[in-house]
Amino acid sequence: MQRNLRRKMLLLSTCTFCALSLPAWGQTETGNVSTGANQSNAEIVVTATRRAQALQDVPMSINVATGEQIERLKIFDVKDVQQLAPGLELRNDNGRANSATLRGVTFDPDQGTGPAVDLYFNEVPIDAQTAFTAIYDIDQIEVLRGPQGGLRGRTAPSGAITIRTRRPNLSSIEGYVQGTATEDAGYNVQGGVSLPLITDKLAIRASMLVDGNRLNQVRNIVRWDRSRSRTESARLSVAFQPVEGFDINVMYQYLNADNRLYPQVFGPGNPVIGNPAVGLDDRYTLAEGRSRFINNSHLVTVNAKYDFGPVTLDFIGGHQETKLTQYGESDPGNAIHSYAPTQITRSPYNVDSAELRLLSNNDGFFNWSIGGTYSKQTGNVTVDSPLDYIPSVPGVPVPVAPIFPLTGLISIPVSAETYSLAGSIRLQPTDQLTFEAAGRYSVISSKQFATISIPGAGTFPIVDFEKKLHPFTGSATLTYEPTSDLTVYAAYGRSFRAPTAGVGIPQNVSQDLAISKAERSNTYEIGLKTAFFDRRLSLDIAAFYQKFDNFISRFTGIATDQGTNIDFNGDGIPDGVFVGPPDGTVDTNADYNYNGDATVKGVEATISGRPMDNWDASISASYVKAHYDNAVLPCNTVDPVTGQSVIVPNPAFGGVNNVSYCQRDSRLADVPDFSLTANSEFRFGTGPVQPFIRGLITYRPSVFSERQQFRFPHRELINLFVGVRGEENKWEVSAFVRNLLNQNKITNISFNNATITGDNVLGGAGVIFDSGYRTVNLTNPREFGLSGTFKF
Repeated sequence: MQRNLRRKMLLLSTCTFCALSLPAWGQTETGNVSTGANQSNAEIVVTATRRAQALQDVPMSINVATGEQIERLKIFDVKDVQQLAPGLELRNDNGRANSATLRGVTFDPDQGTGPAVDLYFNEVPIDAQTAFTAIYDIDQIEVLRGPQGGLRGRTAPSGAITIRTRRPNLSSIEGYVQGTATEDAGYNVQGGVSLPLITDKLAIRASMLVDGNRLNQVRNIVRWDRSRSRTESARLSVAFQPVEGFDINVMYQYLNADNRLYPQVFGPGNPVIGNPAVGLDDRYTLAEGRSRFINNSHLVTVNAKYDFGPVTLDFIGGHQETKLTQYGESDPGNAIHSYAPTQITRSPYNVDSAELRLLSNNDGFFNWSIGGTYSKQTGNVTVDSPLDYIPSVPGVPVPVAPIFPLTGLISIPVSAETYSLAGSIRLQPTDQLTFEAAGRYSVISSKQFATISIPGAGTFPIVDFEKKLHPFTGSATLTYEPTSDLTVYAAYGRSFRAPTAGVGIPQNVSQDLAISKAERSNTYEIGLKTAFFDRRLSLDIAAFYQKFDNFISRFTGIATDQGTNIDFNGDGIPDGVFVGPPDGTVDTNADYNYNGDATVKGVEATISGRPMDNWDASISASYVKAHYDNAVLPCNTVDPVTGQSVIVPNPAFGGVNNVSYCQRDSRLADVPDFSLTANSEFRFGTGPVQPFIRGLITYRPSVFSERQQFRFPHRELINLFVGVRGEENKWEVSAFVRNLLNQNKITNISFNNATITGDNVLGGAGVIFDSGYRTVNLTNPREFGLSGTFKF
């Protein structure tokens, strides 16, 4: 069945749109009248190695997308970027936490660690929530695969995504306006304009974005409301070149995003409490509380360099002030009617960073660079966490008395500083052979502690952790170019991620759940890049192996026994203060960071080209196996009789069993080993007005998740565009449809039903109130839209 489905998809991807590919990642469009002609990989310029270099010559697996491609494919949301690169998965299931998975390695922003895939905005490190919330006026995006421990200030194990905004044009006025509307109340208006103030010396560029949509298309049948989002952003850039060789670019961006994303539920419901059956296609929720996320952000980036002739001095600086506020409903399935416990999380993200590098300008045998970086993050995360006392008795589906409201205030001050010294060398003994090596020595200082304040009981510590680490990371590559159309390379990379204390974990849990260990990995890669038929066809292949020691991941919704809930102030009501060893009852579900050794290995390939002048074609595929190596990890175990989570002691673990532990060889992320993307454009005629048809396909096989105990279905997402464009690509009008096949496929699902645990007034285990629903995320339904672009 799977083999037949894959064959059908490959046939569809090669026939439906007269074959494949709008200029693929790794193909760049130029202004060839109205043909949309592409450059070859040898002509595409990237900065993956921190210097301008042809993509064909870079000894690294890279995907590239230009701003024009992003505009043409109507990519306004982070999740759509993954359709352009196999093995890359970007998700935002709750309106707040953007997560990135690359090469089978995932990351949850709530881990508090460095990400698995680093993000850079104009070469300045940035958080995922801000980087991907507003995609507009982009010059180029590069996806760099593999460890990034040497050339940039942070040391991600799986890759980096660099986003470069368009800079002011010093010599002429130019800009664009684009407007898009969809049938489901989606809209996106964006534009930018460059104004030279002093020709060839001083210019400014202003750009803006207004975007709105219905997010996951979920309707709240209790509040008579629905999910919706509105984003507003503006950007001002200044370019200054007072003399030849001296270049300064300063950018300021303001962003305000308001996401009201309700969690979707489905299942038979619970007729005893009046919860009706809900199907997947209904796209309903019954949550009575707020589910809202607000991002208010200010970002400044500074890029400056001065060419002294033999050497260039390069400076990169950034300042970010971001306030993230989330209102999260703790009873998404409405297990208790007229009750809406809401957790409010306020996360300030204040970061200053700077990098100063001196690099040689020698084109000969020996080149070098040396530099240092500094970054500091501060802020005080606060969480208003519901600790309500819910009087209950077994067998009664509702509380037996009024709920006693109680809110604990969790305070998590953040203070982290990183210094690093880095250097690189580049040896080129012949025109064909090049050796490059980079190393970085870092000093990472961090203080993490958390407390919870409970009214009437006092303030109690959750975790207290201070660290100072001195990791060394780096990379080395050997490149051989026998011809201008063939590059082969071998590469090594070493990455590091610092340990972290759990943020907002329950009180009175064991040390292994509170504080993770440091993570290290070593990666070995070989690759080939080549072009054929006068560069009408290009082929890139890379194979890699990566070994992790203490890979850090996040395990969510883990059933937890906190010990004994005591009556601290003597009023006869437990106060949410837990003491002593586990007592055999599940007190809460919580999220933990945890370590386990792991191995990642795989192959990535892209073939793209232009069989005819009016037809572009590309297919990219990735096959990656990323698995734990007999790791003992937190897990959920279920009582086969009641269907509820229970804590099962693991003798092999030998520690305090606040949670169940399982020995796993499972996947590091709930993504399949294989994935494929393809995109295509076919143009009709060569006149001043040129019709076109454009398509984008993503294929993802089914995959079984051991964490969720669920098999995620296969997905075949197809986006189709039909339109006309004018001479020199000055204007374009198109109609499009996303998710042409209207697939409603599950992308994430809760481990079991959404429940609330009440307090048993008769003593013993807590009473479970079951909503009868599981929470779920689906692919968005089919959506039609119209878009127009004008350039000047």
